[in-house]
Amino acid sequence: MREGVDLSLLRTCLAVYRAGSLTKAARILGISQPAVTGHLRALESKLDQPLFLRLPSGTVPTDAAHELVRDISAPLDSLEGALSRRLQPERLEDCTVRLAGPAEIITARVLPAISDLVADGLRLKVSLGLTDDLLQELTDGVHDMVIATRRPRATAVHATAFMDEEFALVGDAGWARRLPQDEIAARGAAVLDQVPIIAYAESLPIIRRYWRTIFDTWPGPTAQVTVPDLRAVLTAVKHGAGISVLPTYLCAEEIERGELVVLHDVEVPPLNTLFLAVRAGVLPSTGLTTLRSHLLTKAGLWR
Repeated sequence: MREGVDLSLLRTCLAVYRAGSLTKAARILGISQPAVTGHLRALESKLDQPLFLRLPSGTVPTDAAHELVRDISAPLDSLEGALSRRLQPERLEDCTVRLAGPAEIITARVLPAISDLVADGLRLKVSLGLTDDLLQELTDGVHDMVIATRRPRATAVHATAFMDEEFALVGDAGWARRLPQDEIAARGAAVLDQVPIIAYAESLPIIRRYWRTIFDTWPGPTAQVTVPDLRAVLTAVKHGAGISVLPTYLCAEEIERGELVVLHDVEVPPLNTLFLAVRAGVLPSTGLTTLRSHLLTKAGLWR
């Protein structure tokens, strides 16, 4: 009878495949890099096939590794989940979750939504930054969960749709008087060519999406003001510096109070889906599972 394969070897292979390097896989698994190397050598010897090419930039899976991972990833992930559900759960107050995401969504939505979990004892270490950087740090084991502004492409990351951002073209009451809605509806972006634009970045990512979706054209060449924080953009627009495109969750109260005006009502506003991203194949803590479930429930109420 042929001897079986130690599941820890398969788990290490899957971690290396998803992480793309021995060092990252060792960090995720909580073992040393020599142990990871030993596991791979043992599995390759068992299968009599090379699984990874070792390069200075990391590991490259062979065809044999692709085939093996295709067969083992779902069963191993299911096994990890089954064990997690049956192990004695941790107390929430024993948990620390390392959460990361854009400053605006963390400030305006996430922290208010999970304040009850914090009051019940959950500890959080929150980091703020840009999605690409945070997703890389997630695969490196720096964070437990990232709120991402795009769907992650890495095989080492599992993502769940979290909430949709809806965007609106806004200005203060003064700009609303100078830019009548019927004129914008009739002439489109041409009405806005000489209006100061307040933007998040010089590449105008949010404004460019709005212009392309609603006006079917590109925005003007530059912004009057660029500031890498949408809360600062909101403040500048609210005080009459110019106009901008903002997520409605961030400016809803200012619109309700009349401090901001939606300059162009559209039937279908531009949307962007945010995702909750975690490392694939990693046994989640009670704190992480609770936080994820809580946020998805809250997001359902925001719709």
